[in-house]
Amino acid sequence: MTIFQSILLGFLVVCAISVSFSRNLLNSILIYMSYSLIMSILWVCLESPDLAITEAAVGAGVTSILFFATLKKIQAIRIESEKAETTAAKNNDAAAQGRQENEAKDRKAEPAHE
Repeated sequence: MTIFQSILLGFLVVCAISVSFSRNLLNSILIYMSYSLIMSILWVCLESPDLAITEAAVGAGVTSILFFATLKKIQAIRIESEKAETTAAKNNDAAAQGRQENEAKDRKAEPAHE
């Protein structure tokens, strides 16, 4: 095993550990993508170019694109739900304000009981 392969193996271990501890989904996807790219370089060093091409295409390419698309969908759902919550809160505030105005009008319209 050469020094270059040892360094790449060290990077693989770092990527594997850091993706486990990452709390941000986007960072996790980027770390996974770098893991796949390093693995494809290792496959080239081990004289297995067919596996290297497959790892680069599927691991770093297609899978990462699917992860990004999923993350985008998740963020879109969160944004839409936040908009719906904001709209509902505004409607509730407007309804409460309308009730208060109606109660104030009713109090003014009531004759004084003596």
